[in-house]
Amino acid sequence: MALVQDCVIEDQEANKATFDMVKFKNVLFSNTSLTGIELTDVIFEKCDLSNIDFSGAIIHRTEFRDCKMMGMNLTDATLRNVVLNHCLADYANFRFSNMKQVIIQDSFLRKADFGYSKWLKVEFYQADIDQAQLSDIDLNGIDLSDCAFNGLGVNVENLRGCIITREQAYVFANLFGLIIKE
Repeated sequence: MALVQDCVIEDQEANKATFDMVKFKNVLFSNTSLTGIELTDVIFEKCDLSNIDFSGAIIHRTEFRDCKMMGMNLTDATLRNVVLNHCLADYANFRFSNMKQVIIQDSFLRKADFGYSKWLKVEFYQADIDQAQLSDIDLNGIDLSDCAFNGLGVNVENLRGCIITREQAYVFANLFGLIIKE
């Protein structure tokens, strides 16, 4: 039950560090690699996690609030009961991650890479995922209707059962070269 506040953590490298019941508030992580980190009951509030390496992380019951996460590396990460709220996570890398009960709300994930991830109960509310890579993700039952995007990287076979708006259907039609005549 620690509070880490108003500081800079830079040039740090650790493998398989564990944080349990810690709150990071207004912390800048610079040139930091925390591969295989395990986070349980952790809150990041107004932190800058841009370009941090969390590859292979195991993240449980963790919330990111008002955080800058540009280019954050979460490759091969496991996320359970995680919330991203009011975050800027453009270019974040979630490739090959396993996400269950993840909520992404009021956040920007433009050009983020989720390719080859496994999703179960991933929910989006007012999220901008323009140009995000969703290749080889089973989107059956995933509701993207509250997301903003002009294009996505997707596989046709993975779209079955995905929930979208009528306007978004036009975007997908254009992605597949269809011409819609009105």
